[in-house]
Amino acid sequence: MPSDLQLKAMNAVHKTMLTLSFGKLGWKTAGMPVLKLTTVGRKSGEARTVMLTSPVQVGDTIVIVASKGGEDHHPAWYLNMLAQPEVQVEWKGDAAKTMIATTASAAQKAELWPKIVAAYKGYAGYQKRTERDIPLVFLNAKK
Repeated sequence: MPSDLQLKAMNAVHKTMLTLSFGKLGWKTAGMPVLKLTTVGRKSGEARTVMLTSPVQVGDTIVIVASKGGEDHHPAWYLNMLAQPEVQVEWKGDAAKTMIATTASAAQKAELWPKIVAAYKGYAGYQKRTERDIPLVFLNAKK
């Protein structure tokens, strides 16, 4: 499992690649679209940005996985999103949009999980590594 430091380093490299390519490179990885998610830190109140993949999309809904590589605790971005579900999302190189993040229900996860694992088999391994139920998150345009 990658450490927190390794995850932060990978995010920094990914963000740098986007910046240096003027947003032309880095919007796809492992065959999945990449997004830039900005949450508000639940303790600091400061903007926190991470790069994530979306293995599936349902209509206009972007689905992301709070896997953190199968670690036993949720990623900070997920905890921030629970505290403040209004987030900023840059998707496929477009300008950032305000979106609302919600956690999928157990039934919704059961329906989507096979599609997610089909898109990226690593997610199945992440779930096997941890006893926590890895949440799925829906990102929808703010109305």
